[in-house]
Amino acid sequence: MLYAQVVLPLAQPMYTFSVDEALGVGIGDAVVVQFGSSRYYTGIVWSLTNEKPDYPRIKPILKRLYSTPLLTPEAQRLWEWIAEYYMCTVGEVMRIALPALAKPSATSLAELDERSIESPTELFVALAEELRSEEALAAYVAKYARRAPRRTEAMDRIASLAMERGSVDGFVPRRLVDADAVHIAELKRRGLVEERRAPIEPIAHVNDFLLPQLSEAQCKALEGIEAAHANRKVALLHGVTGSGKTEIYIHLIARSLAEGRDVLVLVPEIVITSQLVERLERIFEGRTTTYHSRLTALRRGETFLRLASSSGGELIVGVRSAIYLPMKRPGLIIVDEEHDANYKQTDLAPRYNARDMAVVMGHIYSTRVVLGSATPSLESYLNGVNGKYAYIELTERWGDAVLPEVVVSDTIRAVKRNERKVHFNLDLLTRVRASLEAGKQSILFQNRRGYAPYIQCRTCGYSPRCPRCNVTLTRHKSTDRMECHYCGYNMPAPKMCPNCEVQDMALMGFGTEKVAEEIARLVPEARIERLDGDTSTSERAFKSIVHRFESGEADILVGTQILTKGFDFGGVTTVGILNADNMLTMPDFRASERAFQLMMQVAGRAGRRNDRGCVVVQTSQPNHPVIRFVASGDYHAMANCELSERKAFGYPPYSHLIRLLLRHEDYNILHHAAHALADAMRKKFGARVMGPVSAALEMLRGEHRAEIILKIEAGASMQRARTLLREAVAVVESDTKYKTVKIAIDVDAL
Repeated sequence: MLYAQVVLPLAQPMYTFSVDEALGVGIGDAVVVQFGSSRYYTGIVWSLTNEKPDYPRIKPILKRLYSTPLLTPEAQRLWEWIAEYYMCTVGEVMRIALPALAKPSATSLAELDERSIESPTELFVALAEELRSEEALAAYVAKYARRAPRRTEAMDRIASLAMERGSVDGFVPRRLVDADAVHIAELKRRGLVEERRAPIEPIAHVNDFLLPQLSEAQCKALEGIEAAHANRKVALLHGVTGSGKTEIYIHLIARSLAEGRDVLVLVPEIVITSQLVERLERIFEGRTTTYHSRLTALRRGETFLRLASSSGGELIVGVRSAIYLPMKRPGLIIVDEEHDANYKQTDLAPRYNARDMAVVMGHIYSTRVVLGSATPSLESYLNGVNGKYAYIELTERWGDAVLPEVVVSDTIRAVKRNERKVHFNLDLLTRVRASLEAGKQSILFQNRRGYAPYIQCRTCGYSPRCPRCNVTLTRHKSTDRMECHYCGYNMPAPKMCPNCEVQDMALMGFGTEKVAEEIARLVPEARIERLDGDTSTSERAFKSIVHRFESGEADILVGTQILTKGFDFGGVTTVGILNADNMLTMPDFRASERAFQLMMQVAGRAGRRNDRGCVVVQTSQPNHPVIRFVASGDYHAMANCELSERKAFGYPPYSHLIRLLLRHEDYNILHHAAHALADAMRKKFGARVMGPVSAALEMLRGEHRAEIILKIEAGASMQRARTLLREAVAVVESDTKYKTVKIAIDVDAL
């Protein structure tokens, strides 16, 4: 009899189950087990042994799922590393690593079987049998082309694809038919189209890619990356915006795919980086797989299973969770915009950073790793200048494009000189109008969505706040409601102050909705688009806005930090940063670094072709060091200034910060638990412990929140620190007074 250690997608240790050898279960396989009296889970076999454990009763593994193991030995090592470093269980890693349908659970075996997915399939469509002849289709199109042009175009496309692909029965992959789902659904309802699901067609591994021409500077950077990989080093590619980092990525990807190796390209947000994805799909047609949360649960599950049975040579483009996808022959990992905070998981354990995991994967899989950014994180930059990473720099833009001129516009001076219209200094308005007259485009950046960040009674100072999160509510003019951007609570915008009953509620601050309204009033001849979390509620809406601006159907694009993520708009010559002060005054030791990154990234959208761009930075602090660094475009000066301060005060990258967040509905219980935990930690860590204090969001979704920060200096043993921290947390968790207090541990907190 064999016995298996099985990982379940729970915050639990591994459990032992007996194995019927007839099931053919091996390490890494997905299996079904009963856990508890009435719950069935999918687990992963972690190890096998002949030695019977000393337990009174051992439940059996009930069945094996899938014909291929879901985990390789390398993936197991990665999961174990993540669980150890980020202080969670391997089960919690499994919970976020596997898509839901790849790890079904249920209250009965029959229900679990219904939720299971088999080998990956895709949707195929074909014309109804009576329309598959050229004559019948031509007659139908001639009769209905005017009445239903979109549907007849879809039918014609299906017929053309079937002929091109030599389909015997007329069925072609639905993904190749460029038609909206509503039109295909209507054709199916009318009996004009048939659908069926079938195994995904194997990828044709064609290696004759049409690669972009590289400049001399790009060729030199590519050689530097290859030399780094030959020396088994991570390569940090620091290239100014518009320098052509993507072209270098493409050449590296092509070489790995030609070797039959897998490539993983990580991006901060899949929708925001749609231009990069579309370009990769054009060049590596049939080889590109995207993976992100906007895919259906079925699509994510089938993608995972398909890759688990792949023989290699896959190009995967995805967000941070894509690091868990199975790769049989990994050859290259690229982390684009490696500085982006979206690579950090913050809400659920493990609270990992996908950029750091890419580096760990490079060691475990013996895989080449490239980190790319126009404004690298200080952690990566320090690793580059210290020689831990190979540091490759691209200082010039591709082609004839030059870096934009940066104009610092003093808002206080503009007000005194009567040169300010609402939220726009004359410097900015003049350049926006000049761009419009020249047939060019402008971008206006304001890092707040909504109409106004909050409203306030000018008589008594009252501001409506969220009753569950204790934050001010944001006014949205389009709906005339006040909304909480954390929990979704909303209420009608009050006309009268409920506190003093005076009709004196004033809008305070401004968001993108108000900016778009005001610029439309000041420049009425301009066509305005707005890109933020309120307008891009779906992938379709996002792409529609981007397409209209990209194609020249809009003159001015107003948006939040969505605008900073890798767009390449050829017609933009003016960029306005409306309120730089808002970024500089955040209560965070990383505020200066992040403000510089945001401003440089949005500035990089200007002048990416032959016309030199102009960036206007509106600020009341024109002499602030970060503003001066942005004006000169001097990343190195910013980095050296910030690093000297961080070193003096012992902040990352010269230390590791571990954040402990405590939550409870009762403030008094939370207060006592937080102080008990801080006291237990100080006995082990002394002055390295800071807090407890109320969290920045002291109440969220009805729970009070407190936090404690543990600072471990670089060079100290993180393994020892984690062991001591677990002991301190266990002291508090074992106290019955605090058993309902939730404690979340965030290693390397942002």
